[in-house]
Amino acid sequence: MIEVNGALLAYEEVGSGSPVVLLHAGIADRRMWREQIDALATRHRVIALDLRGYGESELPPTPFAHHHDVAGLLDALGLTRAALVGCSFGGAVAIDTALAHPDRVSALALLGTAVSGHEWSEQTNDLWETLVGEVDPEDFAATAAGEVRFWVVGPERSPEDVDPQLIAFATAMDERALAAELALSAVDITELDPPAVDRLGELGIPVLVGVGAADVPDIRQLADRIAAEAPQAVRLPDVPDAAHLLPLERPAPVNAALLDFLP
Repeated sequence: MIEVNGALLAYEEVGSGSPVVLLHAGIADRRMWREQIDALATRHRVIALDLRGYGESELPPTPFAHHHDVAGLLDALGLTRAALVGCSFGGAVAIDTALAHPDRVSALALLGTAVSGHEWSEQTNDLWETLVGEVDPEDFAATAAGEVRFWVVGPERSPEDVDPQLIAFATAMDERALAAELALSAVDITELDPPAVDRLGELGIPVLVGVGAADVPDIRQLADRIAAEAPQAVRLPDVPDAAHLLPLERPAPVNAALLDFLP
């Protein structure tokens, strides 16, 4: 644990070399990077963080911003700059950090990323209704099952197409994340203003963008938009037979791409 902006945040650190911070998806925690940590540590100082309120990190009842926490983590570890690797919500936090603290981020690797300020399309909302439908938000087990069906399996696959161990692990992480999000809903979280969705052209650093071919359409479209608007962005080919938790589901191509890209 390390104190960052008045909260104790959980993290793990391995390796040496140029620093890389791993930021998890909103349906997960730092455990989703279990296939990347040791692989990247062969060349990098790897820091996998539980964002505030998630995993084992604290959630004091005080206002905060996730992107300021990432910069605060660098301060606490004595790091001037680091590359940020983010998946889904963690990618959105990574982008926000690069925009709010441009001198602290050396590169961005964004995998199935969200972007702050993006509004989900009617197509994605309709897909949710078709695949999941109404669930009781207080029923964490049912909600996690629905979210895993939507995000981890994806709209173009059936659960039988996906490794059952991946589904079980993702469901366990998501149940914990849902409890975190319920607690976070009672805390004042400062959002990036203006949000990142119309500021991608301000990203003046190398950006790697990847997505699973079975991810939801909005996520694939966001990857295309980042690649088109960020000046130094590189768009990887979509990874076949992979959905939203791309680093966990297809670690080999992800690790190879990250090792080739990260400074």
